[in-house]
Amino acid sequence: MANVAQADKTINITLPDGTSKNVPRGTNAWDVAKSISPRLADAALAAKINGKVVDLARPIEENAEVRILTEKDPESLEVFRHSSAHVLATAVTELFPETKLGHGPPTESGFFYDFYRPTPFTPDDLEKIEKRMAEVVARDEKFVREYEPREQALKKYDQEGDWMKVHFIQKHTEGEDKVSFYRNGGFVDFCRGPHIPSTGRIKAFKLLNIAGAYWLNDEHNPQLQRIYGTSFYAKKDLDAYLNAIEEAKKRDHRVLGQQLDLFSIQELAGPGLIFWHPKGGLIRKEMEDWMRAEYLKRGYSLVFTPHVARLDLWKTSGHSGYYSENMFTPIELDDADYQLKPMNCPGHILIYKDALRSYRELPVRLGELGTVYRYERSGVMHGLLRVRGFTQDDAHIFCTPEQIEDEIVACIDFALAVLTTYGFDQYQVELSIWDPNQPGKYVGSKESWEAAIASLEKAMQRRSIPYKTIPGEAAFYGPKIDVKLVDAIGRLWQLSTVQFDFTLPQRFNLEYVAEDGSRKQPLMVHRALYGSIERFFGVLIEHYAGNFPVWLSPVQVVMVPISERHAAYAQQVADTLKSAGVRVNVDARNEKMNAKIREHTLQKVPFLLVVGDKEVESGEVSVRTRGKGDEGHVKVAEFVKRIGGLIASRASKIE
Repeated sequence: MANVAQADKTINITLPDGTSKNVPRGTNAWDVAKSISPRLADAALAAKINGKVVDLARPIEENAEVRILTEKDPESLEVFRHSSAHVLATAVTELFPETKLGHGPPTESGFFYDFYRPTPFTPDDLEKIEKRMAEVVARDEKFVREYEPREQALKKYDQEGDWMKVHFIQKHTEGEDKVSFYRNGGFVDFCRGPHIPSTGRIKAFKLLNIAGAYWLNDEHNPQLQRIYGTSFYAKKDLDAYLNAIEEAKKRDHRVLGQQLDLFSIQELAGPGLIFWHPKGGLIRKEMEDWMRAEYLKRGYSLVFTPHVARLDLWKTSGHSGYYSENMFTPIELDDADYQLKPMNCPGHILIYKDALRSYRELPVRLGELGTVYRYERSGVMHGLLRVRGFTQDDAHIFCTPEQIEDEIVACIDFALAVLTTYGFDQYQVELSIWDPNQPGKYVGSKESWEAAIASLEKAMQRRSIPYKTIPGEAAFYGPKIDVKLVDAIGRLWQLSTVQFDFTLPQRFNLEYVAEDGSRKQPLMVHRALYGSIERFFGVLIEHYAGNFPVWLSPVQVVMVPISERHAAYAQQVADTLKSAGVRVNVDARNEKMNAKIREHTLQKVPFLLVVGDKEVESGEVSVRTRGKGDEGHVKVAEFVKRIGGLIASRASKIE
């Protein structure tokens, strides 16, 4: 009996190296870290117990796999930044005690906290808050988890008029008897954790800006004030991040779009609708021409579908049920209600369905640069990156089950070709799958989802592509592969998507005639590689800071005659370049040469060719290259060959 009683008081923990030990029940992770080494205990920030990240002080009550998390573990940064958000909330409530707290989650680049306060925060307030945060850090207050009966907590917050906390407790603790709070010093907040040991561990932080945010992202709700910040383990990492932010400001596509006269958004027409100016239009043409040529080379057929269709089509597809909040209000016409299309897929399905296909015709690949319309809320629209009307390089593949894996592999290869062509050499891949615990969010059987996910996994394994699985982020009709490119300053951009769809063929009763003469249902792949022309263009502007590769530059060469008598020769050289397919302008204005050079340099033209008496006599041009300056004299034919090679090869840099 004594041995049984002793066993009840001890548990077995297993460490990452496979070793295990018996420890008293209720031992916490920090005790485990101390037993391994004092250095590990000092470095510890959190722990992973049976796969779940928890506080170091959380008691371990059962046999468990235990891993101590330090700065070297990616999971720690999320906990670190969550604690940073609590330091921000501590400072705000100490300085402005009338403020009510929303939520304060970590983000990929830092953290934010939502506050309700009738008086707007000012930039001066931000300075005061940051200074008070430093004081909270200096106080090195421990993060302590406390509990309170759920009903008692709800009653307290309700009496205080704290409607946000009432909502969070009701939403996140349904069915629980008690709720958790975290205390540091005099600050207490409803929170499920976890947190790092104390505020003193947060040495490098910075508040970034204040923005408006509607409660629960609903514009009919009260507006909150959201304070954004970031934090890092070391000041050098914080400084590097802040420098990257400054660099990003210089590359802002909205500013460069105006400076380079590429596009605009017109107030009279409405937000989220893009007007492509002549220079931007030329770049768009190059992008579309390349994509259409690749479609044909890779076995796609080009199609075009209407911008609007009867609402019945969207009911059949399921979009009016699963996607209605992102769709514009239907338009009432004589014969029926019509709907601006939010997606191109139902149109492609109708083209496929227009004739009965044989298995010999499959796969059928239909591609379109199709404009769609989605109702984006006013608070989330952002230049070219988040708009209400945009053009997708959309394609849909109808194939047999035996063909599906090869088709997905081909889509992945196509996506990587896009990145290479436009000068992106780094990317990350995510596989978004369903969450079977949210059945109302998806359509299709468990077996269908598992088969679809397996086909995407096998395709990436065939190409040896590392990927991260993201549960719960699949489209309602199937899992998807997202390719995120990394730009020149290290930012991730979500663009290319390959989606498996086993539901729309069923909804539209799609068929093909199998080899044995029976009717079977094809599988379907959705695929957009630019994502949208608008978003991809915005990313290109910021990636290149407006210094587009020669093949994409709207003006590739400007001829600058030194005086009026050199204009005829400049035009002669320009005609030679035009005949070689080069986009060239002649600036024969009666302006000083240096002023013209400065103007075209600011417009980021790749090549300026200056011509005067010497150039006329020798049949040469004086070349000024973007980013390099004066490169001296060359024969016209030699320059034509050089720029022709840059255009033909679609080189991302000027060599």
